[in-house]
Amino acid sequence: MAARKGDTVFVHYTGTLDDGTEFDSSRGREALEFVLGGGMILPAFEAAVEGRDVGETLSISIEAKDAYGEHNPEMTIIVPRSEVPRHIEPEVGMGLQIALEEGELDVVISRVTDSEVELDGNHPLAGKRLNFVIEIMQVKQA
Repeated sequence: MAARKGDTVFVHYTGTLDDGTEFDSSRGREALEFVLGGGMILPAFEAAVEGRDVGETLSISIEAKDAYGEHNPEMTIIVPRSEVPRHIEPEVGMGLQIALEEGELDVVISRVTDSEVELDGNHPLAGKRLNFVIEIMQVKQA
């Protein structure tokens, strides 16, 4: 039975970057469940699943602009190391929350020097092409 808009679809997937790094997988846990056309997952992922039958396996690549967007340099700020709370020892890759007028923003430390810390507010997968192997496990008609 082919998946159509409004159907509930169950898939197993593995997501990798172009260098082969796996960033996510449903293998080893329950299949990903979503309503096709519900806007809960990347539109390009949904489009690839639509019209597919149970048991099909497909490989797709989603360009950065169609996934989490291009890396935006305006989402990166440099702050004096003295502004980092003393109880935090900044390390590259460490996640933090910073307070802005609009609310809180999740950032990742992307560079640390003796005097500065660079904070990146981009999604961790921004600027990257995402490659998926998707297996259609079940389709429940709407």
